[in-house]
Amino acid sequence: MRGVHATPGTPSDAPSALVVGGGVSGLIAARELAIAGFAVTVLEAKEAWGGCVGSHVVAGLQLDSGAESFATRSPAVADLAGELGLADRIVAPHPGGAWVQLPDGPRELPKTGVLGIPANPWDQEVRRSLGLAGALRASVDRWLPASVGTSSEVTSVSALVRARMGKRVLERLVSPVVGGVHSADPGLLDVDMVAPGLRAGIRQHGSLAAAVAAQRKAAAGALSRPSKAGSAVAGLKGGMNSLVSALVENLGERGVRLVTGMRADAVVKTPDGWQVAAGGSTYDAGRLVVALDGPAAVGLLEQSLPELSELRPSPGPLVSLVTLVVDLPQLDGRPRGTGILVAPQTPGIKAKALTHATAKWDWLAGEAGPGMHVLRLSYGRREEAGGGADLVLDDQSLLAAALEDASALLTVPVSRTDIVDWDVVRWAGALPFAAVGHKQRVEQVRKVCAGVEGLSVVGGWLAGNGLAAVVADTKAQLALVGSDDQHSL
Repeated sequence: MRGVHATPGTPSDAPSALVVGGGVSGLIAARELAIAGFAVTVLEAKEAWGGCVGSHVVAGLQLDSGAESFATRSPAVADLAGELGLADRIVAPHPGGAWVQLPDGPRELPKTGVLGIPANPWDQEVRRSLGLAGALRASVDRWLPASVGTSSEVTSVSALVRARMGKRVLERLVSPVVGGVHSADPGLLDVDMVAPGLRAGIRQHGSLAAAVAAQRKAAAGALSRPSKAGSAVAGLKGGMNSLVSALVENLGERGVRLVTGMRADAVVKTPDGWQVAAGGSTYDAGRLVVALDGPAAVGLLEQSLPELSELRPSPGPLVSLVTLVVDLPQLDGRPRGTGILVAPQTPGIKAKALTHATAKWDWLAGEAGPGMHVLRLSYGRREEAGGGADLVLDDQSLLAAALEDASALLTVPVSRTDIVDWDVVRWAGALPFAAVGHKQRVEQVRKVCAGVEGLSVVGGWLAGNGLAAVVADTKAQLALVGSDDQHSL
């Protein structure tokens, strides 16, 4: 879809807005601007919309190639789905729960946790993972002063967990979850970015466990059913990619001009607004929204805003997803629930996580048919704050690793002869790398951008990982635009 031009009904004298980047944040920004009365154009460098909320067809099934669920800690995504007419397609995962592969064997993840941090160290599933000594150490959390882990301006996930609950919680529960979700070592990640509100919850409720319990209660309430580990999320029947399709359709109905295959090369501030050079053409608009990943956003804006240069974030890790569609009725029993996360120190396993998609989503199991299963294995984990070189395996090497890992993790042999179809999707930098101190960097970026008339910058690198964070933050940022520009409408 190279150009979908404005439909009749857009006032010819409407203020103009240009959105650079057609990921979810860019599409939401465009919708909010259109609702506010702007004539909007969206430029996307690739030929597909949605960014990391992508899709691909494997064995005749349209599957998510990126994000396949959203956190229910806030109503942001559910509300957006409702606005787009998708409320009746919101589904909870199968209640089987997720597992974790530890060096000494697999364990069920605790029923209640945030980033693997347990709400109750004495829960039976927690004790099986931690042992008696580990549970005892974790329970010390309830007697520690609320200032432990919350008094410093910034702290990492591992520093907070180690201080309050100890090493075994960190290594056996938190590291696998953080590695699976954020593709990074918990020692590198800013806890305020990847678990917003958690440290404030400690101050409010008196302990880390109580803060986790409060967040889980709020998330479970959104699902209105008891939640097991891995189920503080929801999805859409048909896949999360249907959210992107609905957004694009809605934008077309609102007269938004959508242009793919058009990479923005340069941005210049003009007396009347902004001018963007892209693909040999220039686009002028009174308001500009940059909805790119962090390094790309800074690279595009730093000529006009040199103060941003020193605030450039590190790129996210390269994540490779191997999707296997297999004819293997032996997996009907869901041997590892909805999937399994892998502790970094586990020998012999290259994957950081395996999602048993047909065990997780009943609608997908119905579409796949009897005995057919969709497995998705994830590879790539940031171990150094500086990034370093990503380890890149070719498709055949990834397939071989996926078959070996799936067989070991699921305890059911998965061979090439079982494969109906398979695919590899690589996401470079799709997961923002929220290093320690990143929250302060975000505040500085927003302060710089707020001082420039007609500019907004949105995206996961500012909002935090996950659709819930991106949707809520993008709407909040564009609400400010609506109030600022109301007088001109």
